[in-house]
Amino acid sequence: MKQYQNFNIWIEAESWDEDNWDIEDSNLDVIVTFSNRSKWIATFFTYKNIQSLQTKNKKTGECMNGTYFFASDMILIDNTSRERIYAVIAYLMEKEEFETAFTKYPDVDKSEDYLYPTNFFKDSY
Repeated sequence: MKQYQNFNIWIEAESWDEDNWDIEDSNLDVIVTFSNRSKWIATFFTYKNIQSLQTKNKKTGECMNGTYFFASDMILIDNTSRERIYAVIAYLMEKEEFETAFTKYPDVDKSEDYLYPTNFFKDSY
């Protein structure tokens, strides 16, 4: 079983106004950064949000009038609460599916260290 070191989770919706985050009907980016500086991203969609997007697309004509929908790095989830997102990430790590569900992004540059807890990265000790 792969061992995951310390990690930091950034959830896009935590930077939104509280009134704009409907945990039952939303889609949001999640970035997981590990202490080895690797960075991974996925977009979490609620099942209800997929239905809402289809309804909107039927009205606007997008995605062939709601005929299809796609998003890269998509993870479907029942709600987008912090607790649920953490639970899904932990499960994906435990089942060794994390690197399949998330997409690797360029590693964190040292100039971005200030965005993370002090001494978070292995090479900053």
